[in-house]
Amino acid sequence: MQLFGRNKKQTILAQQTGKAILITEVPDPVFADKILGDGIAILPSENGVYSPVSGTIVQIAHTLHAIGIESDDGIEVLVHLGIDTVKLNGEGFTCHVEVGQHIAAGEKVMDMDIQAIAEKGYSTISPCIITNLDAVKNLECEQGNVSGGKSVVMSFSKQ
Repeated sequence: MQLFGRNKKQTILAQQTGKAILITEVPDPVFADKILGDGIAILPSENGVYSPVSGTIVQIAHTLHAIGIESDDGIEVLVHLGIDTVKLNGEGFTCHVEVGQHIAAGEKVMDMDIQAIAEKGYSTISPCIITNLDAVKNLECEQGNVSGGKSVVMSFSKQ
């Protein structure tokens, strides 16, 4: 018996507009060494942050620098805005969603004041990773210029 949909390619959208780079290029070993999961990072050129998947907001850091989303098909995605930006205690971030809210892929979830954050000396490089890698196989990541909430940056098959 064949399970339909099992080998269908799933996609994850860019969480921001800018340049997508490999996760291994992020200047933080927690991300570069894939300790939390695998994915991409974006050097943002605009302030908008969009949901990379359709799903439910499961976590928002009280400092607003990170958001966790569980996709409708069970993929756990972490969007981390900038590097060491937890130290800003929410300054430079505006959240538009709440825990438990269902969102569509491409829907705006936050704003990140990239200029203000950079002026304070923090990197705005923003990783987007799949944290439950046991649920995916054949993960492919795209690099280059991307449009937040529109461009596909990751594709994979469900395990």
